[in-house]
Amino acid sequence: MVTGSPLEKPLEEFKSYLMAERGLSKNTLDAYTRDIRKFARFLDETGIRSYESVKVGDIVDYMIAEKNSGISINSLSRNIIAIKMFFRFLAGEDFTTKDIAADIDTPRTWKKLPEVLTVKEVDRLLAFPDTTIDAGIRDRAIIEMLYATGMRISELTDLKLNQFDPVERFIICKGKGSKERLVPVGSEAADWTVRYIQNIRPRLVKGKGSAELFISRLGRRYTRQGMWKLLRKYMKKVNAGKKVTPHTLRHTFATHLLSNGAEIRFIQAMMGHASITTTQRYTHVDINRLKSIHRRYHPRG
Repeated sequence: MVTGSPLEKPLEEFKSYLMAERGLSKNTLDAYTRDIRKFARFLDETGIRSYESVKVGDIVDYMIAEKNSGISINSLSRNIIAIKMFFRFLAGEDFTTKDIAADIDTPRTWKKLPEVLTVKEVDRLLAFPDTTIDAGIRDRAIIEMLYATGMRISELTDLKLNQFDPVERFIICKGKGSKERLVPVGSEAADWTVRYIQNIRPRLVKGKGSAELFISRLGRRYTRQGMWKLLRKYMKKVNAGKKVTPHTLRHTFATHLLSNGAEIRFIQAMMGHASITTTQRYTHVDINRLKSIHRRYHPRG
């Protein structure tokens, strides 16, 4: 930053403010001060000479540049906190007429977002089982059911035959803490599951009277590991350049519902999340929501 730039003037006062009024540790104080000096250099290099001229889009551009430089999520989070504190200080000390960073979310903890499949990738996955054979029809029903309901693998292996209502098209799913929830089942998943129940399951059960809905080739209920192994075989074929696991279908279920306008509390109920904060992380992977934010804040959005 050019010496004497108008962007320099508030920096020392901000540091004094942090020392006197925020009671921060020396390490935190130094980190915030470095973050703001770096942000000021970025503004100066892009031709911005006053904080009054800064737009939210400029902050977004800076965060994107920082992310692309490879800094950690924790450092990126600290940057946002420092910038929010700085603009609150600027508005409070009349360096600017308003706090433009007030509406930027403060991340408490940033976790790595789960990988999800696109609709086309889900279609490819569903096409992999060979439905000319018994095992393929069962496997297709399993994948359809997981994608349609967002169940955990353990919930699917525990699912009983009498917990699936093919007429009303819903399941009674027993989740963590033995809490039961009703989850709708889409027509495709219901139809494939009915086909499996009527034509395939009786041959797999072999008169053993197993209560579970989905049965292995040995006529027994699946273990969690056995179900993971079955699903992983198909997941590997997707080859989407992503870290795809059987749990990816649960993430995909939530993300696709959100993308198409489902209320987050309904998604919470269907997934069996005790807290809505668990469900809210899926809002961060909704590309339509991201595009909306970009259009709103970016000067060329």
